[in-house]
Amino acid sequence: MSADPLLQPYRLKHLTLKNRLMITSHEPAYPEDGMPKDRYRAYHVERARAGVALTMTAGSAIVSRDSPPAFNNVLAWKDEVVGWMKALTDECHDHGAAVMIQLTHLGRRSRWDTGDWLPTVSPGHAREPAHRAFPKLIEDWDIARIVRDYADAAERMQAAGLDGIELESYGHLMDAFWSPRLNELDGPYGAGSLDDRLRFTFDVLRAIRDRVGADFIVGLRYVADEVVAGGLTREDGLEITRRLKASGMVDFFNVTRGHIDTDAALTDVIPVQGMRSAPHLDFAGEVRAAAGVPTFHAAKIQDVATARHAVASGKLDMVGMTRAHMADPHIVAKILRGEEDRIRPCVGANYCLDRIYQGGMALCLHNPATGRELEQPHEVPPAGVRRRVVIVGAGPAGVEAARVCAARGHEVIVHEAADRAGGQIRLTALTPRRGEMMQIVQWRVAECERLGVTFRYNSVADAGDVLAEAPDVVIVATGGLPQVEGLETGDDLVVSAWDILSGDARPGTNVLIYDDAGDYAALQAAEAIAATGAAVEIVTRDRTFAAEVMGMSLTPAMRELQVRDATFTVTWKLVAVRREGNGLVAVLGSDYGAGRRERNVDQVVVNRGTLPMDEIYLELRPGSANLGEVDHDALIAGRPQDVVRNAEGTYRLYRIGDAVAARNTHAAIYDALRLCKAV
Repeated sequence: MSADPLLQPYRLKHLTLKNRLMITSHEPAYPEDGMPKDRYRAYHVERARAGVALTMTAGSAIVSRDSPPAFNNVLAWKDEVVGWMKALTDECHDHGAAVMIQLTHLGRRSRWDTGDWLPTVSPGHAREPAHRAFPKLIEDWDIARIVRDYADAAERMQAAGLDGIELESYGHLMDAFWSPRLNELDGPYGAGSLDDRLRFTFDVLRAIRDRVGADFIVGLRYVADEVVAGGLTREDGLEITRRLKASGMVDFFNVTRGHIDTDAALTDVIPVQGMRSAPHLDFAGEVRAAAGVPTFHAAKIQDVATARHAVASGKLDMVGMTRAHMADPHIVAKILRGEEDRIRPCVGANYCLDRIYQGGMALCLHNPATGRELEQPHEVPPAGVRRRVVIVGAGPAGVEAARVCAARGHEVIVHEAADRAGGQIRLTALTPRRGEMMQIVQWRVAECERLGVTFRYNSVADAGDVLAEAPDVVIVATGGLPQVEGLETGDDLVVSAWDILSGDARPGTNVLIYDDAGDYAALQAAEAIAATGAAVEIVTRDRTFAAEVMGMSLTPAMRELQVRDATFTVTWKLVAVRREGNGLVAVLGSDYGAGRRERNVDQVVVNRGTLPMDEIYLELRPGSANLGEVDHDALIAGRPQDVVRNAEGTYRLYRIGDAVAARNTHAAIYDALRLCKAV
């Protein structure tokens, strides 16, 4: 047996987990009609096949109809769920992975205008800021009904053959009873004593045990310190842990710390890019040591070294690497093969969680096959015929195209104008807390070098340079350049957000930033300018600022900008800039009416996205067999591109990423994968 701490088996009750790595409960929002159907199953099976010991499905699978789905949750209150969960569990079991599910009532962490339009319930009237719904104060008959619902849901999961369940008690209904700041009830479930506040939890546990028996594994993912005024303290958490252990009804404890009722608070519980790694690991270890309980934990444990330390030091029994397994589902397999250096790193971009909190399904910025296991490969299949592929541009789209084509067995040559790969990500990574983004490119370059890709750096390639390579396929991934024009007057008086980030323009002292794209560039430029002590106002025509930067990822930027006293102005657009003395006058208009405002500043920065750098594509297009045309049906179905529009063409020509249109890093990488997997 291996001496690696991560590869040691762990005995949990009657269940032997084959190693110490798990995927903690999370809801990727893949259900269809509330059921974990084929897409959901394929996602978990991919990770089971690669060797993870335990996959915890369905973060927040809901047990009651009056717990409306907040983000396409699994509906555990429906009998129909049994068949779907059984199919998932059986296939994961075939690969030696255990399967559990998290059950919960969301309480106030949802809205009344979803699902069946039933009011949310809570032991207090306080609304949750994140979802903004005012809950109904829970009544005794609600409590009795919900206790039965928990037991029913647990029984369904046992019938589906799962190895166990986990109850969620952080940010949801169960821990709202625990918390003095949220529990306003009188009587036996009220806020008076810890016994009363825990009564609902013990009622639920007893009801579940009455249904599933003593042998079925039941765990708890719970908050052991809310880190908020009036909330549960560390001492409260330890006492709750001891009481739950003493009950004999809880088999494992998945420890969390913090509260999740605002974007900022949630981000402290589940840290994002630029925040400290594994910030709650030591706390989880303290709980394990003090209470002597089987302890699971996950919170930005994104690398194998940290996970290994967590087990070797005795802090955890099982380590959750959930977002890391979204970036690379084959972590365990690569550890077993001695290929840790080939693990695709989680860069903390949080595209996964941020998307579900805005109503989309979880996608990985770094790995476009995650969530698309039915359509896209995590391991690229070889091609039948070896071709010569020339790629222009080594940004994220270009290096992904090179990686995939090389993995297919093709000869690949990449021309890059700069002295190294990176494209726009090199600008992004200049902001220190976003430096992890460079790993998106670095990992791909390392894979390309391993596969024999030829990089020609400092090569400002034109059509002649490309054709001199005698290509069978040409892929243009040249990206874009900032769009700065669009004002009534004064386009020549503004600089771009890129100019600020690259250092081509020095920050002013009184700066207006007009953000018409809503992405990271304006925020990063604002941080760079504000850090000099300058006054900064960010203006957008949107109803919200930074509309493309989602809630959790926005948190670090807001913390930086608010302490710098930046100003945010929404629903106004920049229409003109003029000189006045030694300064500038920025003229603002509105999409809502004829109103105008003026700002006296010394610098105007604009962020309007990018325009494609498509000159070489247009040069190459006439000589190509397909004239640049893409068969969208074939692209989506994963078939080869067979379009012929020019019988005399000697190569096929495609363009991807921002060389087509301004989008984001995920779109650029996805373009490359789904095109090149069939080249």
